[in-house]
Amino acid sequence: MANVIIVGAQWGDEGKGKVVDIYTEYANDVVRYQGGNNAGHTLVVGDEKTVLHLIPSGILHEGKRCIIGNGVVLDPEVFIREITNLKKKGYLKDDSQLVIDGNVHVIMPYHREIDKAREARSGARKIGTTGRGIGPTYEDKIGRRGIRLNDLVKPQVFARKLKEILPEKNFYLEKFLGQNPLSEEAILEEYSGYAQVLEKYLGRASLILNESIEAGHNILFEGAQGSLLDIDHGTYPYVTSSSTIAGGACTGAGVGPRFIDEVIGISKAYVTRVGEGPFPTELNDEMGEKLRQIGQEFGATTGRPRRTGWFDAVALREAVRTNGLTGLAITKLDVLNELDTIKICTAYSYHGDMVETFPQDPDILAECKPVYEEMEGWNSDLSGVRSYDELPEKARLYLKKLEEVTGCPIALVSVGPRRDQTMQVKNPFGSN
Repeated sequence: MANVIIVGAQWGDEGKGKVVDIYTEYANDVVRYQGGNNAGHTLVVGDEKTVLHLIPSGILHEGKRCIIGNGVVLDPEVFIREITNLKKKGYLKDDSQLVIDGNVHVIMPYHREIDKAREARSGARKIGTTGRGIGPTYEDKIGRRGIRLNDLVKPQVFARKLKEILPEKNFYLEKFLGQNPLSEEAILEEYSGYAQVLEKYLGRASLILNESIEAGHNILFEGAQGSLLDIDHGTYPYVTSSSTIAGGACTGAGVGPRFIDEVIGISKAYVTRVGEGPFPTELNDEMGEKLRQIGQEFGATTGRPRRTGWFDAVALREAVRTNGLTGLAITKLDVLNELDTIKICTAYSYHGDMVETFPQDPDILAECKPVYEEMEGWNSDLSGVRSYDELPEKARLYLKKLEEVTGCPIALVSVGPRRDQTMQVKNPFGSN
């Protein structure tokens, strides 16, 4: 038995979907524990690409139970659309394969409108939100005025709660944000329809998972976004609205920390970031554009071009510490195939002083300059390599250097989007 948490070790978009898809082979249950449809996981099976925003990536494996934990915020329209698309492709033949915790908070139309209007109002000080209503939904959750799935599926309870909260939201939309008010009747009709579809998927994640643990099953916990976007430990305020680090898996799924065996951090062989916020190794030049084009660095959810930069070991060491990482999964190593020289940031320079730990203050981080070590590139195509030992020596030296500067061993290496373009160095579930 092993229970493994997968987290993004950078600013998100590290390729978690593919790694979860690989590790699902060894798991009985796959759990999404935080975030919403502001995240996108792209999976390639054969020549078919599937993009998921809410449903755990393990859904592409027959017979695996996929659970959406209480820490997630859910847009019913997006969720139902994902179910429909999966069924069209021949997946999710058995509805019992998918469970949503009844305590999941529901993203409402006013959450999306508030999110977009606030961002537009912020101008140059915008955060870079996706406008999906994620932050406002978490605000209502913490403010104890949210609507949960357990409320949505009870018509009288849902109607009462909507009637209580909508006047406040409309006042804020109209009087402060200058937007049109929303219709209570229209929302009630739309979301009552969603409730009829969602009710059959409702369950209690914590109870199901703890029973699974008692039965000796393997559980894979799937995170969204990245560690540096964590609401507490990230580059605040340029962060997401949930706990993206490994501890969020326990609170977002109702499983005690003593049951966690391994924590694998996913990291690209370089770095990307979407949205605003400090990014010490960012490349605003020809090399940055080259990484973007070769790596196809455009958001799976928004289509926005990602900012690109060299591997940042200072930031990665922060992720190792806050998550308690036991292994790294390095993705997109093949994107560096054609480079003569590759740089690794091992420290920062701040007003002439060397900094080796990630600053908490985003203003300080914004003024940090990367201190690089250079390595020779391997100038060869890795897409057909299937074992670690077959990698060119210079590629192995690069990976060894990443282990050295981050203080974390590599568990997996990916050299392409397909399942077979993956090398497992150490399987966290105990068998290769």
